[in-house]
Amino acid sequence: MAEEVLLFGAWASPYSHRVEMALKLKGVEYKYVEEDLANKSPSLLKYNPIHKKVPVLVHNGNPIVESQVILEYINETWPGYPLLPKDPYERAIARFWAKFIDDKCLLAIFKASWGEEKEREKAAEEVPEFLNHLENELKEKRFFGGESIGMVDIVANFISFWVGAFEEAFGSELLTREKFPKLTNWTHQFVNNTVVKESLPPRDKLVAYLRNRFGGRNVSK
Repeated sequence: MAEEVLLFGAWASPYSHRVEMALKLKGVEYKYVEEDLANKSPSLLKYNPIHKKVPVLVHNGNPIVESQVILEYINETWPGYPLLPKDPYERAIARFWAKFIDDKCLLAIFKASWGEEKEREKAAEEVPEFLNHLENELKEKRFFGGESIGMVDIVANFISFWVGAFEEAFGSELLTREKFPKLTNWTHQFVNNTVVKESLPPRDKLVAYLRNRFGGRNVSK
């Protein structure tokens, strides 16, 4: 019986594109199903009845949800390109930074950009602090994963691509070369990787989408 791999995603979702990157790095063939999040399909609701969100990976009929959980599943299921280090300690450190990006960085960036005034003020102070932690973690490495792209790089795709699109859409400055030279260099290396390029949405389309969706809200400059 042929292996069946389905990915339910949304074109503007950085979380969906994380999974696409991982599958392509592993060389796994899959079928992509685009979801309309304003009119969710019966299949999405069936496979992710609790959160009702993308991405959802369905492997031989078995659904896996939450992007970081899916990345771990992909790494453990298909051999070849490693998304996490072999060493247990280094693997634990990678998981820490991946969690830090989702729990701290992305949340702060969102609040600084689109939160209520009180939230925005606090988050605007936190964003540079959190980005500076990532700047220091990069050290002299090409990627967070060392010389090759790993799970932390994939999870940080929002910072490398979506933040830039947001800056273009609203004229804001979150990630500048003066403040974060290593992160800026990493961003350039990451988005210009062949596999990553194939797994990203068109930038002009994303910029237009962000302007349309968030243009009327308070945007931090």
